[in-house]
Amino acid sequence: MRIHHAQLSVKTAGRISVENVTPLVRVELERAATTAGIAVVSVPHTTCGIVINEDERGLRQDMLHLAERLLAPLASGRDFAHNCVDDNAQAHLTSILLGHSVTVPVAGGQLVLGTWQSIFLIEMDGPRTRALAVQILGE
Repeated sequence: MRIHHAQLSVKTAGRISVENVTPLVRVELERAATTAGIAVVSVPHTTCGIVINEDERGLRQDMLHLAERLLAPLASGRDFAHNCVDDNAQAHLTSILLGHSVTVPVAGGQLVLGTWQSIFLIEMDGPRTRALAVQILGE
């Protein structure tokens, strides 16, 4: 079994943003020359998350609105202990719901994603430059 690891940078566009990182993962899969195995994509950050969903303009807007709605009630009128440190407790708490990694099967040298599926980094405390860890295990 071969293991390929890459640490990539992703610049996020705003305080809350949705970034399609699928093309970056595909490049690393090509570099790994893996035909069968798994790809693990993760972020070593506590105020963003990784999800799989459809890359359609309207849905991307809906993802932004969902993140805003999740953040707004948490932030308004609440005194979170962490806010005295960074004033971003709501971003930390929302990232718990999203998760910090996804695992995608690899077959025939391709990511096994559904027809409409893409991998997204969802930013909740940007804009920032985020690290994206891609680890590919297989043959």
